[in-house]
Amino acid sequence: MKKIKSDPDLYFDYRDVKTLQRYIDSYGAIEPIAKTGLSAKQQRQLATAVKRARHLGLLPFVSNN
Repeated sequence: MKKIKSDPDLYFDYRDVKTLQRYIDSYGAIEPIAKTGLSAKQQRQLATAVKRARHLGLLPFVSNN
């Protein structure tokens, strides 16, 4: 598992699908905080952005792998 270095100015937007896909595993689940290396606040922002993107159909709920 590779830990991603956290950027303090990192902000997640539900419309930025490419960035969100980096934090989603092959099954469609959001990566845990231990693997992403984000702060708790950033992890909550990530979860909210992913859920909004899923609701709008920008991201799938599950993967077809």
